[in-house]
Amino acid sequence: MLEASRGRWWAVLLLVPFLLGALAWALWNPKPQPQASRHSRAPRGPRPAQPGKPLRLAQATPPAQPAPEPAAPEPAAAPSVRRSLPVPSPRAIKLYLLGKKLGIQEPLLEDPCVAPSGASCSRTALSPFFESLDALSTGKATSPAVIAAFGNSLIAGDRIVDIIREELGATFGDAGRGVLLVDRLAPYGPRDRVGFSRGGWEARTLGEMTLAELPFGVSGIYHRATAAKASSRFTLAGEPRGTLWWLDVPRAGPLSVHADGKELARAEPVGSGQAQTLTFDIPEGARTLDVVAEGRGAVVLGVVLQHQRPGIVLDTLGVPSADANLFLRAREDIFRAQLAERSPRLLLFILGGNEAKRLEWGRSKLDEVEEGLRSFVRRSRAAAPDSACLVVGPIDAVRGGKGSQRLTQRPYLDEVISIERQIALTEGCAFFDIFAAMGGSGSLARFAQAGLVHDDLVHPRGQGLDMLGQLITDALLRTWVAGGDPLRQAAIAPRLHASEKAR
Repeated sequence: MLEASRGRWWAVLLLVPFLLGALAWALWNPKPQPQASRHSRAPRGPRPAQPGKPLRLAQATPPAQPAPEPAAPEPAAAPSVRRSLPVPSPRAIKLYLLGKKLGIQEPLLEDPCVAPSGASCSRTALSPFFESLDALSTGKATSPAVIAAFGNSLIAGDRIVDIIREELGATFGDAGRGVLLVDRLAPYGPRDRVGFSRGGWEARTLGEMTLAELPFGVSGIYHRATAAKASSRFTLAGEPRGTLWWLDVPRAGPLSVHADGKELARAEPVGSGQAQTLTFDIPEGARTLDVVAEGRGAVVLGVVLQHQRPGIVLDTLGVPSADANLFLRAREDIFRAQLAERSPRLLLFILGGNEAKRLEWGRSKLDEVEEGLRSFVRRSRAAAPDSACLVVGPIDAVRGGKGSQRLTQRPYLDEVISIERQIALTEGCAFFDIFAAMGGSGSLARFAQAGLVHDDLVHPRGQGLDMLGQLITDALLRTWVAGGDPLRQAAIAPRLHASEKAR
């Protein structure tokens, strides 16, 4: 009897690995999804399959009869570090299973060659960021790798980029929070990226219809004290240093910074009208940091809290209702100085939804959209010339309202995606078509039917936002891994066509 029981236990133990392997194979090899049709898009060549690597959200659908591809350039030498996809997190696996039901497609981005070397490519648009990931993954990094993520309300809500932050941080290390605000812009929403205000602050953003009377910096937001002793508290997590960005405006009261009730630094305005930077050391073991407006009129542009250790820092630079042209309202000297101070390794632009709406409403023109994004990308790259650059197109958008056309694709969406792709490639940036990764036209309707979009049919919510963040993360990680294989890098980093070269 005992021997039989032992035999059954051994059978179970031998069967478990087989079942786990079968489950993993089923997860990473879903049934092919049909590609959504697109119109008014710039042509692009077929993407080669990438065998041997599990996909994190969606499996590529190989074409039935692949068209012959042009001869690829000779590959560049492989980087010295071995790159591999991290084990998917439990959340990523859940999103993957949900994505199968929603028609999510393979998250691929275009990473053009920006430095040809003979018949090969020595650098792509994302090489500076990927080199930082290599240094982090091998323990050779000595400082954080900062990502500056610009966007509209989808980014201001922080959940999309929070997924990117958490997923990359889990693999490459977490170096802290980065740029923070004095308070939320509304009486709701998360507080991870803002302080706990005790009242007395007025928020202004560059996304408002009326122009603000004071200049903006890189965050696109400022808070002005409307009462003496207005304060905001930040919970510390062992950060050794901090920075207060403030605006020296006439007739403004001083600003002071305190850790656990002890004053660390003070800013005394003289009315110069210039943006100022106040840095301070934080005592070891301090639990809270307070920013206090000693008098009315004091203006805070942002607070920076992060560690000096290696890891990922992602600055959430989202502004509700913003588009690229509105980001240009930031005063250029302040914008450039603050972005240069952050020294990002990746500039991430997630824009386009508001541009499509304003085109439909007749409030903008296609050439204005193109010129605005191109100028914004150039301004950002001039401030951070050593950074990589990635442009993410808009998500699917529908007309909304209550009529029969409420779930019909919004006009001008395809045109905006085409413009953003062309600007990205001509300015030496990578491009990610998140609309196509979502499943193309009709994907937002599927999100809505699954309860993943708010009633406005504009803003995804819950796992809908998580899905978008995971798609961007997966696209970055897959391209990073592919860049470690010279043959695959040659395929994903083609030289720009003559029509796509920088103007």
